[in-house]
Amino acid sequence: MSRRIAFVTGGAGFIGSNIAARLACDWALDVVVCDWLGPAEDGKWRNLAKHPIGDFTQPERMFEWLGAHAHEVEVVIHMGAISSTTEPDADRIIQTNFGLSRDLWGWCAEHGRRLIYASSAATYGDGGLGFDDDNGLEALAALRPLNAYGWSKALFDLYAVRQAARGVAPPQWAGLKFFNVYGPNEDHKGPMKSVAAQIWPDVAQGRQVKLFKSYREGVADGGQLRDFVYVRDVVDVVEWLTKRPDVNGVYNLGSGRARSFRDLAQAVFAAAGAPPQIEYVAMPPALQGRYQYFTEARLGRLRAAGYEGQFTSLEDGVADYVRGYLSQPDPHQ
Repeated sequence: MSRRIAFVTGGAGFIGSNIAARLACDWALDVVVCDWLGPAEDGKWRNLAKHPIGDFTQPERMFEWLGAHAHEVEVVIHMGAISSTTEPDADRIIQTNFGLSRDLWGWCAEHGRRLIYASSAATYGDGGLGFDDDNGLEALAALRPLNAYGWSKALFDLYAVRQAARGVAPPQWAGLKFFNVYGPNEDHKGPMKSVAAQIWPDVAQGRQVKLFKSYREGVADGGQLRDFVYVRDVVDVVEWLTKRPDVNGVYNLGSGRARSFRDLAQAVFAAAGAPPQIEYVAMPPALQGRYQYFTEARLGRLRAAGYEGQFTSLEDGVADYVRGYLSQPDPHQ
């Protein structure tokens, strides 16, 4: 009997490993992870250690592996990317985030395999054009991201829509514009971890936490707003897409509600049963001109496509993350 395979790039990373964990619950499906693990002492392998993985391959052997198993692959879930908004090597960013995605698109189109991929809310830049996930070519081309990471994601969204309009597309394709995702399995991300994960050690030790001051009139320190979305909700949407091959396009994926960094910090303290202690510190000069003061996912198109799942409130998501993972001896999902 032929295997049924979900091929997850970046499957040992933060969002990818949570997706792999959920899909691995289906014993009839083999989840194959494509990623680098790095040094064993760094612990990235622990993101996968609690779940049955059907196979594993490194990114440099990805197309070799896919070629050998093309008849078994049902869906490619492409989460692999350079996700650092401060990565200095633009050539590395464009090759990884655009070039590899373009080649995977071509492989899926050629072999008739479905593709779900990670885009980003960073494509919206300063938010001056709003946060509507308009799939029109003019709307996508008008976006002006603030960094090379966001630009690389915007470039591929535009490529996908153009190729689909030309009739050169996988049988299903869906891009997900992730907003500020937080949750288990992000420890390996270092400075790119969610703020909840970054401040947890200080909260756990009863220390003061640091948030950035505001440099915009009318926005209080710590009052910068983000759409924080719990990774469990992200996985719910991805799992739903794997069961809805008729849904195509680029969609926002956030909670649909902007909350402040102050709200987030207070939720972490509350989950720990501790009074909030917050100090506001200067933002690095390099960030001040490239900083988003507001993001909020418009979810109308996702709802119109048929998604009826509810999104976890910030307080409930942070409480689950803190009590179920961050405070535990083994914090991995």
